[in-house]
Amino acid sequence: MVDTKVKEQPLDKESVQEQIIETIISEGMVDREKVSPDATLESLELESFEVVMILTALEDKFDVYIPVDGPLTEAETVEDFISGLADQILKEQA
Repeated sequence: MVDTKVKEQPLDKESVQEQIIETIISEGMVDREKVSPDATLESLELESFEVVMILTALEDKFDVYIPVDGPLTEAETVEDFISGLADQILKEQA
């Protein structure tokens, strides 16, 4: 069977992080100014269903599975959350 998916250029962490930020803004309906590295996740005022929507959108966008346990539950800042997501996405894409 022939793989018909188009192979995209390999992703780098910076571009993945930017796409994660854009997804948080659009799916979580968060103001861009709130999505700063030192902000806490609580300061984004995301409900649990909005976090699920963000993770689902990222899974669809990158064609990966993102578990909600582990590093994501330990994230205290937005930077930790985004970095953990980017690491998971890049790991799954490898």
